Amino acid sequence: MTLHSNFSLKNYNTFGIEAKAKQFIAVHSLDELKTVLVENPTEKKFILGGGSNMLLTQDINALVIHIDLKGKKIIDENDDFVWVESQAGENWHEFVLWTIDQNFGGLENMSLIPGNVGTTPVQNIGAYGAEIKDHFISCQAISIANQELRTFQNEECRFGYRESIFKNEVKDQYIITSVVFKLTKRNHKINTSYGDILGELEKNNIQNPSLKDVSNAVIAIRQSKLPDPKELGNSGSFFKNPIVPKSDFEKIHQRFPEMKYFEVSTTEVKVPAGWLIEQAGFKGKRFGDAGVHKNQALVLVNYGNATGQEILAVSKDIQETVFKTFGIRIEAEVNVI
Repeated sequence: MTLHSNFSLKNYNTFGIEAKAKQFIAVHSLDELKTVLVENPTEKKFILGGGSNMLLTQDINALVIHIDLKGKKIIDENDDFVWVESQAGENWHEFVLWTIDQNFGGLENMSLIPGNVGTTPVQNIGAYGAEIKDHFISCQAISIANQELRTFQNEECRFGYRESIFKNEVKDQYIITSVVFKLTKRNHKINTSYGDILGELEKNNIQNPSLKDVSNAVIAIRQSKLPDPKELGNSGSFFKNPIVPKSDFEKIHQRFPEMKYFEVSTTEVKVPAGWLIEQAGFKGKRFGDAGVHKNQALVLVNYGNATGQEILAVSKDIQETVFKTFGIRIEAEVNVI
């Protein structure tokens, strides 16, 4: 392990924002992580994974610990299911592709989501009708305060829409070190009903899709809408899709009958934030080096040298305009630092 001072984080966040860490160290094993925590008991700490779900608006006046734990293995299986453990530093998309290559089903709809495995439970990431909570069994985490290991079972994580206990009750108290998923070995539940997956499969004359076919369809859709962070800085979807009480939505829908929506319960409706932002006139707009992507209004982008503050200003302008236009508040999905 090497401790760096005044370290640039430009290559460690997918927005490509230039920000400095007071101190920076990468850890590659649980023992290394424990050592860093023990040797720096009073130092303020900032935990960094894949850097895909954050917007840096300032330098980090703390010890930045980059979680780079690697490895994946089968820990149990029967005729129908397999339990796979992945270390936190594994790239999520590469892990998903590995499960598909093994013919393990469950994660294929979440292909190409940026970030690392260890941060997936924090956000309860999801896409195209699938969420982590549907296949998550448990995760191991280490206490920052006393280095004790704790296992969080699915029900303990209090998963919600882009929510978990790690964003609320135990925020900044634990570092996730590994995650266990339960996946199918046969009788896979192929889910093609959400979004454009079915259309993509039909375009390729695929009638009985495999796990790989669904993954390829999701990848093609995401690549057509979302920029590659290596080419254009972004963090994927910047905003959550707002969930609105049905009674409020009905009044709004009368004014905007073309508004898209999905019923999530008998009392609530989910409205696509991308549609709201596009209708508010932001899709493809550029403000200096900060802007909104031309193919997907949910994605804010860094065209080169935007600061985190400039991107944050664009996001606030979008939130205010959407609320003034539709009376609906949209929240950031990205963590603003």
